Amino acid sequence: MATNQNYLVIALQLLGSLGLLIYGMRMMSEALQKMAGPGLRHILAKMTTNRVTGMLTGTLVTCAVQSSSATTVMTVSFVSAGLLTLAQAISVIMGANIGTTFTAWIMSLGYNVDLTSIVYPFFLLGMILIYKKRHRYVGDFLFGTAFLFLSLVMLSSTGKSMDLEHNESVVAFFASFDTSSHLTILAFLAIGTLITCIVQSSAAVMAITILLCSTGVLPIYLGIALVMGENIGTTATANLVALGANKPARRAALAHLLFNVFGVMWVLIVFYPFVNMVCSLVGYDPQAPLLPAGGDATASGSAQAAVGAATSIPVVLAMFHTCFNVINTAILIWFIPQIERIVCWLLPVKPEEEEAAADKQGNNAEYRLQYIQANLVQTPEIAVLQAQKETAAFAERVGEMFGLVRTLFHETDPKDFTELFKKIENEEDITDKMEIEIARYLEQVSDGHLSDETKQKIRQMMREISELESIGDACYKLARTLDRKLESGKAFTAHQTEQLEALMVLCDQALTQMQTVMHGHRADHDIRESFRIENDINQLRQRLKTENVAAVNNHEYDYTVGTFYVDIINELEKLGDYVVNVVEARFGKQ
Repeated sequence: MATNQNYLVIALQLLGSLGLLIYGMRMMSEALQKMAGPGLRHILAKMTTNRVTGMLTGTLVTCAVQSSSATTVMTVSFVSAGLLTLAQAISVIMGANIGTTFTAWIMSLGYNVDLTSIVYPFFLLGMILIYKKRHRYVGDFLFGTAFLFLSLVMLSSTGKSMDLEHNESVVAFFASFDTSSHLTILAFLAIGTLITCIVQSSAAVMAITILLCSTGVLPIYLGIALVMGENIGTTATANLVALGANKPARRAALAHLLFNVFGVMWVLIVFYPFVNMVCSLVGYDPQAPLLPAGGDATASGSAQAAVGAATSIPVVLAMFHTCFNVINTAILIWFIPQIERIVCWLLPVKPEEEEAAADKQGNNAEYRLQYIQANLVQTPEIAVLQAQKETAAFAERVGEMFGLVRTLFHETDPKDFTELFKKIENEEDITDKMEIEIARYLEQVSDGHLSDETKQKIRQMMREISELESIGDACYKLARTLDRKLESGKAFTAHQTEQLEALMVLCDQALTQMQTVMHGHRADHDIRESFRIENDINQLRQRLKTENVAAVNNHEYDYTVGTFYVDIINELEKLGDYVVNVVEARFGKQ
């Protein structure tokens, strides 16, 4: 009988192995996401034209990044940012559930094949590539893979050292459960769900399940019940992430939960025939006896058969996981519109929420960003995409703000002028807050391990939001100049009004071109168009300033009017410069 000290050592080995497994999988996932870079989000954004392609996309991406949680969180982020519809997201989530079964097959391989011979070469090669910065992400991936395989070797070794098959109390404990009772299956399903929710890693719980089943102490029916619970528990990650997000994101996360709950429900109805069918595919007898407590596994022929059967148990669990998710997807993929209606019914948009949203848009003190959800910072590539969407919305807002300035320029009624001026003042305050919030979000993202390309994009966006805020300041300064002119009782001549309107038209063209560039791919646009408009603005500004000097000298209008006139001309020219700076930042120009 092992001493308490031995039990402590074994427990620490088990926990350490599980920790290494989780770390290795996370390292693999992050390295693959960095290697994929923008391609990963482009795949998710574009390859979801219908339910089948969406499902295949979710499967391939999850197989690539080795984490259904990562794919699901990315999908929830896309829905939150308005890049995917709820129906598209549901199809991707279905595919993610299929893709995650690849992890179970890797684990079954680790329990049946001695991976020690490839672990150390992976560590050596990974270290070399990490020091060669050009291929460091490949090195990170190899390191993560090596950690994953090493953890599986350690778990297998720990399982053998635990010697559970000869521990009478452990064998008696699991033998006391009636595997033919649905209540027992439900109890283990709940245990699997709870443990997965706590550790936030279905892979770790799968490893524990394989360990217990392969030692022969946990009947296969109870092991499969744990696997079913893992499928429900793994949805907790996306639901927790979406907790503080907007309504579409919460609906996408809820759809993930409903998908897995429905699958578990129909499997429970046909549980024993379904499990027996899966076992027959692998050639395993689910009624095979457990290893005898205290028996000699080498002396007894039945014990030897049990040992041989135990080696196929990891394959049985992986096969069940695959069959469960593939069949569940095959059933539900045709009911995506119905699932969408159900989650919308469960999470409706309440009238008071609509009013609150409208109030937040109109009240600068309560303004909130549209696309950025701070609690969704999980994948740097997705976080950057959300920031890009928010920056494009920022560009739209300053464009609309300039439209208000043009309206103010022609406004003559004092009351309407005052209301419009206050609105521009509020907008300027909002642009200040947008800059701060987006910058804070980008700083939060930049704290992680990022690819060089992602770091460059963050630097570009930092410059973009700074210049966009300057455009907002320019609009406010224009409004203040117009306000001072109104208070002075002075008026522009018809010629001055005509020339300022021409300059404003050019600035409006520059802002429109800027918004076009911000919303599209830079490869689809030509930066020379922005430079051409800026050149026209500069030439017109110079001509108008020269004409102003002559007009004041000729007493066509007094000096005060000329001062207001030149102030507006200069501010419009600065606005044009800020616009070009935004476009240059978008194109990666210094």
